[in-house]
Amino acid sequence: MSTSYLLILSLLCSLFGYQCHGACAEVDSDTEAVAGRGFKLGCISCKRRSEVDGRATIEWYFRPKGEADFVHIYTYNEDGPTIEHDQFLDRLDWNGSKRSHDIQDGSIYLLNVTFNDTGTYSCFFNRILFYANYEYNTVVTKVVHLSVVAKATRGTASIVSEVMMYVSIIGLQVWLLIEMIYCYRKISAAGEEALREAANAEYLAIASESKDNCAGVQVGE
Repeated sequence: MSTSYLLILSLLCSLFGYQCHGACAEVDSDTEAVAGRGFKLGCISCKRRSEVDGRATIEWYFRPKGEADFVHIYTYNEDGPTIEHDQFLDRLDWNGSKRSHDIQDGSIYLLNVTFNDTGTYSCFFNRILFYANYEYNTVVTKVVHLSVVAKATRGTASIVSEVMMYVSIIGLQVWLLIEMIYCYRKISAAGEEALREAANAEYLAIASESKDNCAGVQVGE
């Protein structure tokens, strides 16, 4: 699910007054970072049963480009964050769920990106679901293939996504305009019909009154 899709969904909610409550959406992480800047390594795993209590621990692993093995770089649990590898000391910040042990967003933020950060990142959700009579353990893995560039570039997918977003917004506005014109014409037609019925009723009332007056004159004669 792209950022543009979420923006369009938000727009639909605001336009039509739908009740869009806060919800978990598994948005994929970006995969291109710029050297010298910060970058968010996204990792979201939505819990399927929202009514069930849960607790999660997040672990991040990194495999540099050209290497065969992963190294443990980060842990986040009920005791807080721990940076596990010297390469990332003072360069990783928690960017996920706040004030909750029932974590669904395990994202982290990488500061001062370098070309040595190019590689594959794996995020592990170790989640325990607490049912009435038992506990259920699940492990969910998310993978981010990160490339580091000297200067930000816009990919084809990003451009197409933005174009589609604007097309959708314009389409919604045109649709609303058509609906407004239709409603105006319908209300106008209903108003004209009501006026005609009122005029007919008034005419019949006048005709009936005239007939009664004529009948009274004839009786008087």
